Amino acid sequence: MLEIALPTLWLVRHGESTWNIAGLAQGHNDEAELTERGRRQAAEAAAQFGYRPVRAIYASDLRRAQQTAAAFAAVLGLPVRADARLRERSLGVLEGTAHAAIGPAVTGLGDGLVVDPDVRPPAGESVRDLYQRAAAFCDDLAAEPRDGAGDVLVIAHGGTVRVLDAYLHGVPVDQMTWRAVENATIVRIPDFGTFSRGGNR
Repeated sequence: MLEIALPTLWLVRHGESTWNIAGLAQGHNDEAELTERGRRQAAEAAAQFGYRPVRAIYASDLRRAQQTAAAFAAVLGLPVRADARLRERSLGVLEGTAHAAIGPAVTGLGDGLVVDPDVRPPAGESVRDLYQRAAAFCDDLAAEPRDGAGDVLVIAHGGTVRVLDAYLHGVPVDQMTWRAVENATIVRIPDFGTFSRGGNR
């Protein structure tokens, strides 16, 4: 019997941005753009997909993700579908401030763990808020009629990649770790076609 390969979902963090090297909290702020190194990272990551049967590229609508996605679009000859649900976590009034000055009391993050999924900075989002909107994107993606076989690429941000990876592996937000996700990191989620929607929110 011929086995049909199930699609793979690939999660990609954007390349290095100007605010990354400045050590600033980015969130929804859209001033940052890719550095020259970030553009090289995006191109090198995209080159790995030239041989893969990718059918769609989705990306956060923020500039640093869109610039990264453009490298993949150039290699694959596909349009980029922007989706605001793939944005980084909003840090509200803290955006533009030094990462080093922001502690667990306002982020809910500490020692590589989610210590409080419901705390949020003023005018910002909690980790749970981020998890739920990313999960909603995932559920909708799983429910879409497939316009042909092939993998799906999602270009987003460190926080978004973490929560998507957790949700797709059945890890609830209050049991998540929060480990480093470097620029241009690629996370492979095999057999995305077997994903069961809505189970871990």
